[in-house]
Amino acid sequence: MAAEVHPTATVHPGTVLGEGVRVLENAVVGKQPALSPRSTAKREPLPPAQIGDGAIVSTGAIVFAGSRIGARVILGDQSCVRERVTIGDDVVLGRGSLVENDTTIGALTKIQADAYITAYSTLEDNVFIAPCVVTTNDNFMGRTERRHERIAGPTIRRGARVGGGAILCPGVEIGEEAFVGAGAVVTKDVPAHVIVVGNPARVLRDVPDDELLDS
Repeated sequence: MAAEVHPTATVHPGTVLGEGVRVLENAVVGKQPALSPRSTAKREPLPPAQIGDGAIVSTGAIVFAGSRIGARVILGDQSCVRERVTIGDDVVLGRGSLVENDTTIGALTKIQADAYITAYSTLEDNVFIAPCVVTTNDNFMGRTERRHERIAGPTIRRGARVGGGAILCPGVEIGEEAFVGAGAVVTKDVPAHVIVVGNPARVLRDVPDDELLDS
């Protein structure tokens, strides 16, 4: 089945659209980045964007060049995927969410509305990100040159869940099947299979066995 591109959408030359892809009203696929002179992002030429079979690029969504979107992915209305992002199969990216450059997102992950996934992040398979979650990658917030060698987004391991409005500080690791409560501020690594809450986040108890993926 051929890809379906709405007349108001823009698909840049070279973009690879898989079978059954739908690019909806006013979406843009294959956009080249325009970087600030002070940007820390890489500047080498980007390959074309690739959209996997059956994926949907919804109304007003943007996918930059150099990114690879898996099969059956849904990129919600007004969402944005920056350059050199890899998204696995069956991922859902909610309305208005932003995935910054050089990020990897595993299969079956769900990222809900208005979440912000910072550059240089890793999300493994079956991760759940609730609405308005914020991730960060720069402890120096743009000051000092040494920040360049230490910039790192969070690593969120398989099956971890992050509640609404939580904030993840630069470079933290959220362990496999961990649960970050709504509004928590995570300043250090979270062990696997625990629930953390509060500011700063602290361990509350273990995740119940019947909530684990393999239970």
